[in-house]
Amino acid sequence: MTRLGDLERAVMDVLWDVVPGTSDGVTVREVADALDGRELAYTTVMTVLDRLAGKGMVQREREGRAWRYRPAASREAHIAQLMLDALDLGGSRDAALVRFARSVTGTEAEVLRAALGSEAGLTGADSSGGRAGAELTDRVDGPAGRRAADEAAER
Repeated sequence: MTRLGDLERAVMDVLWDVVPGTSDGVTVREVADALDGRELAYTTVMTVLDRLAGKGMVQREREGRAWRYRPAASREAHIAQLMLDALDLGGSRDAALVRFARSVTGTEAEVLRAALGSEAGLTGADSSGGRAGAELTDRVDGPAGRRAADEAAER
């Protein structure tokens, strides 16, 4: 997955924050207006959105003479893919995972345990899975998030 530059990330943040999963998306003008503190030209925002579409980060649909843009995947799916890509940089994946696991807070560790427990098929009041795992799974939006999870499970 592609890492984003500062402006690309700002545009994606607008899309992730403004466009609900059921929305038809937003126009270039709406994104430019949401980036009000940056004083960017309309054409600059249009170019960034076009490049993000080329990278597969956004989906766009023609509406009259304009395009409507929406994220191709959730913020969480994007971050998860960045983490998986970082694990592929070299060295020992196991060592990197252990180092990461030791660096998380107690609450974050519980979330990871719950997610792993739900992946293992644990349900209900089980202390290592249950509702927290289901809530975590619910946060992964749409098919792109499920694809990222499936790809991670295959590794």
